Amino acid sequence: MTCPYLDYRDEAGERSFDEPRAYCTAATTFVQPMRADICNDRYDLDHETDCEIYREAEAENGI
Repeated sequence: MTCPYLDYRDEAGERSFDEPRAYCTAATTFVQPMRADICNDRYDLDHETDCEIYREAEAENGI
């Protein structure tokens, strides 16, 4: 399972990247690869329990 707030983008404004980068739509910012590992539930991590950004976004949405 992947975090619903995770997106991969290959550009930001007028800047483009060679490889798509992890973007958190809840935080409206690009995130570090280690953060993306949480979003992708890698290494026995779970975005629902291990990511404070996800928990805050869900709380704001009343979920």
